[in-house]
Amino acid sequence: MSDRIIFWHRRDLRISDNIGLAAARQQSSKVVGVFCLDRNILDRDDIAPGRVTYMVGCLRDLQQRYREVGSQLLILQGDPTQAIPNLAAALKAKAVFWNLDVEPYSRQRDRAVTEALKQKSVATVNYWDQLLHQPGAIITKTSEEPYKVYTPFWKNWIEQPKKSPSQNLQNVKGLTEEELSAASGAGVIELPTARDLGYVWDNPLILAPGEAAAREKLEKFCDAAIREYQPQRDLPAIEGTSKLSAALKFGAIGIRTVWEAASAAYDRCLSDETRDSVTTWQKELAWREFYQHCMYFFLELAEGPYRKEFKDFPWDNNQEYFQAWCEGQTGYPIVDAAMRQLNETGWMHNRCRMIVASFLTKDLIIDWRWGEKYFMQKLVDGDLCANNGGWQWSASSGMDPKPLRIFNPASQTQKYDPEAEYIRQWLPELSSVDTEYLVTGKIPDLERHSCGYPQAIVDHKVQQNKFKQLYKTIKN
Repeated sequence: MSDRIIFWHRRDLRISDNIGLAAARQQSSKVVGVFCLDRNILDRDDIAPGRVTYMVGCLRDLQQRYREVGSQLLILQGDPTQAIPNLAAALKAKAVFWNLDVEPYSRQRDRAVTEALKQKSVATVNYWDQLLHQPGAIITKTSEEPYKVYTPFWKNWIEQPKKSPSQNLQNVKGLTEEELSAASGAGVIELPTARDLGYVWDNPLILAPGEAAAREKLEKFCDAAIREYQPQRDLPAIEGTSKLSAALKFGAIGIRTVWEAASAAYDRCLSDETRDSVTTWQKELAWREFYQHCMYFFLELAEGPYRKEFKDFPWDNNQEYFQAWCEGQTGYPIVDAAMRQLNETGWMHNRCRMIVASFLTKDLIIDWRWGEKYFMQKLVDGDLCANNGGWQWSASSGMDPKPLRIFNPASQTQKYDPEAEYIRQWLPELSSVDTEYLVTGKIPDLERHSCGYPQAIVDHKVQQNKFKQLYKTIKN
């Protein structure tokens, strides 16, 4: 056995601020990276073409970064429970390092890989990297249990000291010719394109793949927009959010790097208003961690509702309504604009995610899991924990002390898109319609017909009352 170490990349597609990778380098200068294109994931029916395209772009960038520091990023394809141990044996590696994940499949897979490596006498070393605080570090102070409500989680979370970014990978020794030959025999392949993997996405990505693009986006956001985040974050017509969600999903940027940049922006603030804006964005990072901690401790969230009364909720599940929602043809302008943004770009503004989720569950009375899956089929930043958490929040089936929150599409539009700029951007057929009609949703029939825009498929007030009555039945 050599002193070769394999670092298995998953949701950490970078060489900087990578805790597990830095630890591997401390153990040996002979570090090589590997990524396994897992068919157990890629063959599922909830994978977005844009997300695969972004991931492959990040891998291409990561390969270049490995070359720059003297090593390689190897690509495998298949079942990692077999592919990773086979590669480790072929390279006579003394250990495989990786960063842990909270998702149920990932944890099950990692246990299987660990056992398979043990059978080959290869050590495994794991770290927490994708969170500022690992699961179990933020627990209730009285009962020492995981938090089920965000606000007390945030108050505890923000009090805890945050780590600085870890050391960047440098001065490593890549594979020898003999090792390269052995790796080839163990199934190492050239990095395929997303199209090669069966996923076609020809539209621009909301964020260019790779470490450099993510860092540039972060710096640009923290230089200006973060100071206006509080008043602008809910306005979908404005570029007021960081759009770093895909980079955080795949780890193209480290969370400690992100936190450090936000903290530095806070220190540069000259007013309470701008400091409040930075804090509001930091709270969004805490929401990300809250949902990941919840998934880690309450695995049932991945399969169904957290609140028991919602397990048998009598959803209408009208297929025609669902199709109209998917296509942005509900007759509610703010809902349709948001769905078309999702379909065309693979991304949707967060305020709009809440609006369309409330509309699907509370107006159309369709099972939130239908919407959750559709989002995962489209989102470049699709993440199980965040997506599931957001949908259960909107459906009132998750961890939330206010179970009957219902969004009114008209009032949401009047508050967050008062000039209908966002609506006109994504519904060009309505560009000549008066703003008042667009923000209230009360577009005259004649204008709807002339624009080719559909009638509203349901009445909000009627459906709101219906949902409340259904909710009463499951509470009794």
